[in-house]
Order: sequence, then C-alpha cells, then structure tokens
Amino acid sequence: MIGALSGVSSRWRLARWSALVSKIAALEGELQAQSDEQLRKKSLSLRYRAKSGVPLSRLLVESFALVREAGRRTIKMRHFDVQILGGIAMFNRSIVEMQTGEGKTLTATLPMYLYALSGKGCHLATVNDYLARRDAEWMEPIYKLLGLSVGVIETQMPQNRKRAAYSCDVTYGTAKEFGFDFLRDRLLLRRIREGQSDVLGGMLGESRGGQDEKAVQGEPYFALVDEADNILIDDAGTPLIISALPTEEEKLAVESYKWCASVVKEFVEDEDYEYDHEKRKADLTREGRQKARLLPKPPALDTVGLVTIYHDLERAIQVEREYHNDQQYVVRDGEIVIVDEFTGRLAEGRKWREGIHQAVEAKQGVEVTVATGQAARITVQDFFLRYENLAGMTGTALTSARELRRIYRCHVLAVPTNRPTIRQRLPDQVFGSAEARWSAVVEEVVRLHEEGRPVLIGTRSIDKSEHLSQLLEARGIVHVVLNANHIKEEADIVARAGLPGKVTVSTNMAGRGTDIKLGPGVTEMGGLHVICTEMHDAARIDRQLFGRCGRQGDPGTYRQYLALDDDLLLGGLGPKKSKKLKQLGEQSPDVFDGFGRLFRKAQRKVERRHFRQRKQLMYFEKERKKMQRQMGQDPYLDTAGS
Repeated sequence: MIGALSGVSSRWRLARWSALVSKIAALEGELQAQSDEQLRKKSLSLRYRAKSGVPLSRLLVESFALVREAGRRTIKMRHFDVQILGGIAMFNRSIVEMQTGEGKTLTATLPMYLYALSGKGCHLATVNDYLARRDAEWMEPIYKLLGLSVGVIETQMPQNRKRAAYSCDVTYGTAKEFGFDFLRDRLLLRRIREGQSDVLGGMLGESRGGQDEKAVQGEPYFALVDEADNILIDDAGTPLIISALPTEEEKLAVESYKWCASVVKEFVEDEDYEYDHEKRKADLTREGRQKARLLPKPPALDTVGLVTIYHDLERAIQVEREYHNDQQYVVRDGEIVIVDEFTGRLAEGRKWREGIHQAVEAKQGVEVTVATGQAARITVQDFFLRYENLAGMTGTALTSARELRRIYRCHVLAVPTNRPTIRQRLPDQVFGSAEARWSAVVEEVVRLHEEGRPVLIGTRSIDKSEHLSQLLEARGIVHVVLNANHIKEEADIVARAGLPGKVTVSTNMAGRGTDIKLGPGVTEMGGLHVICTEMHDAARIDRQLFGRCGRQGDPGTYRQYLALDDDLLLGGLGPKKSKKLKQLGEQSPDVFDGFGRLFRKAQRKVERRHFRQRKQLMYFEKERKKMQRQMGQDPYLDTAGS
C-alpha cells in the first residue's frame, strides 16, 4: 500500500505504522455516517480518556480517523494514506521529510490534535507571522468541529491576547516569538518573586498591571516545528536576547563603530590587514595598527582603548567585504533587517553577534543600536529541547538526519509521495563568468516563455534577483519578482507561478509554504520549469528550489546554471584555486563540461564548515549554562537581575 521509507533503519517502523494506517482506514465508513454532533461527542470522549491517564498511543487510531473525517467535511480535504503515515511519524518524535505539495499543513493537524487531547497545550512553530496565521485560519474548522480551540501568537501582540492564545488547545506562532515569550515570562516571574518594580516593562516599552502581571506560556509539552531544517539547524545557535539597559561604556562603543565605518576604506588588504577567506575575518598588520593610531579621531574616542579600536576596525573590514545591502540585509525604516541566508526571508528581530550588526548599522549610516548586556537569553536549540515532546516537518531533512538525531533525539524519515515523482533534471550548465551565465539563463527563459511554459528562476540574493529582472525587462519578458523586498505579496506571487507563460524571479525562499499549482494546459507543455542560477551553501536549499516543480505527480523540469566566478568556489575551494578557475573562465565564454563536480565538492566543504561552526557554538552555549548553574544562577537570566 505504501512505498518504502528511505533508510534501512526505518523499515521496522514502516511495517508497524502501515498496520495503523490500515486500522484508521477501517473506521472511515462508520465515521462518515455520523453527524457533526456525534463526531464532537467522540472527540470529547477521547479527551476524557486522555486526561484520565490513557496513553495517547492507544488513542491514535480513533483520533487520526476523526481528524481525517473532520478534514473531509469541513475544508474538503481528506488526508492521504501517506499523510496519515507522516502524522504517525511526527507523533513518535520524528522529523518527517515530505516533498513540496504533499500537504504538510494538513498532515500537522493529526499529531497536533492527538497531543492536544491531554489539555496541556500544543505549539506549532513556523518561520513568520503570515504563515502562522494563514495555517491556523485554514485548519481551524477541523479543530473546531472536534471541540478544540485554536490561537495565534503574533509579534507585538498585547500580553492579554497572548495569554488567551496560549490557553487554547492548539497555538500557532513563530519559533522566535515562542522563545521571546519564554524569556519574558522568566524575567516576569523572577521580578514577582523578588518584589521588584516593573523594570522589564520599562525596557520593553510596555505598562503592565492587573492581569498582565501573570506569565503567558504554560509548561513546554509538545512542539511541532514547520520548516524544521531552517529552524532547528540554520537558526539553532541563534540566541534570542532581551537586552538590559545600556551603560556609558556601551554608548562609547557606538562612537567607535561609527569612526571605524568612516575610515575603513583607507585600509588596504595585504598591506594594512590580512584576510582569512575561509573564516572571513581580518587581522590588522603592524602597519594597519599604526595607521589606526595616526588617523584623526573624535574626542569621545580618547577614553576607548586601542585594542578595542583595532577589534572594531577588523569587524568593519569584515563587514565592508562580506555584508552587502540587498544580499545579507535590507535597510527598512531606518533599521537593518537581516535576510535569512537559507530562506531569503526577512529575519525580523534577529541581530548578528559580536558587534557585526552594529558595524553594519554604522556602514549604512543608520542609528547604531547599542550592543547592551543581556537581561535574558536562550538559543533556538535550547528552547526546543525544553519540550517534553518534539517533532518537525520539512521538504529537506535526510541530509541533516545525523545532526537532528544527535541534538534533538528525533528520527528523520522520508515519507513517500502520494503519486510517483516524474520531474526531470536537465544537464547542468557551467559558464566561465557570471555575465555569460546570466545571458544563457535569459535565453532559456525567452525560449520557454515563447512556448507558453511557466518558469521559476531562483537566485541567491536580492540584488541578483533585481539584476536578472532588469535583463528580462530589456528583452521584453513580463515577469514578477519575489524577494525579501516583496514579502507581503509572497504567497500570491507563488500561487500564480504555475500559470501559462508566467515568469517568476525568486530568491532562494521560492515561496516555501505555498504550493505552485499548474494552470490550464501547462501539464501538456511539460509543467513548470525551475532554473537555479547558483548553488547555495547547503545542498538542501537547492533541493527545496527544485522541489517547486513536479508536485503531486505533475510533470516538471529543472536545471542548474553555474559560473566559475561564483562565491561558492571561493568559500569552498579557497582563494588560490578559485582565482585560477576565475582566470580560466575569463579566457573562454564557452560551457565547461564536467566542472559540476567542483561545485559539489565546494558545497560539501562549506556544509562541513557550517556544521563545525554550529557544533562549536553549541559547545560554548552548553559550557556557559553549566557554569551559571554551578554558581547557582538561572542560565537563561543575567547575573545582575532585570
């Protein structure tokens, strides 16, 4: 009935869970004959049994059958057998890999409902407020028919509304906001214990009183993480921080950041500093330090030590070389907003560490936010490890299975597609330069557009998507652009990307979370064609992009375009080898057959480096918490109090 899951170790689970799928299917006819009221009574009966101590595993078959029937009659969506299988896996602490278009949003209702029967609250964490609200409103009729309440947590939501949302049986929200609410509760409870005045409220610009003097979150019971690879791996080491009030010393640091940004272009590589291209860090030479001492400075810096200035200069050099507007960040309303390198979406509220964010602010001439001390802190990884039960879903997880298993103690299983996948990979194209690559991409788009086929082109950064847009406009190709500068229109743009003749230029997010359905006649043309214009640092991001075509058994094709001056080669092969390849590319504009293996080698090296960096960050975080606990301190709060 159901195809094999990937991985030999998963076969025994497949055999056991396939039997459960059959039992769930056997109840379908009986439930279809019952009224809505009868379904609700069955649901209440299951809730009573769960609260009476009956193990949830014994209620799984009846629960999943109820959810399937509720989905069929409320939103006209019946869970496929493979979705039932995915739900069983998630109930059993698994991260499931489900390909694009296989219905992760609907699948999530199965474990969410079952865990919600316990009355302890269940959280579904996703990447932004839009997806959280969209999915909650979309799936709410299922939960409502079965007598469960649904809440949504959004950024800047008042505390009383958050408390009401958390008190619901099922709560949707972003991973970031769930984490910040945990920290706010921690600070609030300590303040109440110690009888302090509302310092936290002052820091957050809020006035509290009455009902708002209570914590909003309950105990961490069950979390289901959407786009789990992005949240649990890419953002794993990202610290969620509530800052303390700034000191005079920290205010002086702002002047140092500004001065360094103003003089950074006077420092020359291999003369004033040496640059490590693999670590992407600068070290001032003796000549560079001397130049830093002799350059005129504002009076405020007289009290700032030279070592600090040297350090800030090295960060300014790093930022000047590696952090660019419309690539790593955008400037919006006078603030620096990070563009997530793995999704292409704006990472609201996130800041780079170790002064990088302040150096970027100084570079762009916006207000430099003081890197203050910390009132409370937790990493994304630590936050989700606090949950008694954890699961996740994504389109790409298998390549990160070892990391997810070691850190989160979760199985990783690839769920079969409901229909056979028939998308085709066309041969890679490697060009000598980016200019030649862009020309070839445009020519392929023009050819396919004339045929009436829809085309989705993925780029690594905002500026490259805008550059390609200009090239297409010059050829008279009507198209739409999807990047972090157009986030509000994301879902609508993606939903129309499969219509005849549609051309969509996208950063690497490619509308994750929204299906691309083919328009009339597109199937006969060969389906959606996806073009990847550059390899990403992680192979699974490329897979996410390719997965936009060929959903639910649809036809589709995809092709990878590469150039010998791509950034990936510099980061993965080093400056010497990448320089030789770049020179080779400058000698000939022709296609370089067989060079694709060099890019895959570079990609694997970058992936390993990122993995080592994550492990190192996690080790330091573990040691920090261990030290604070030994000192009798709360590892999530600062030592001085709030």
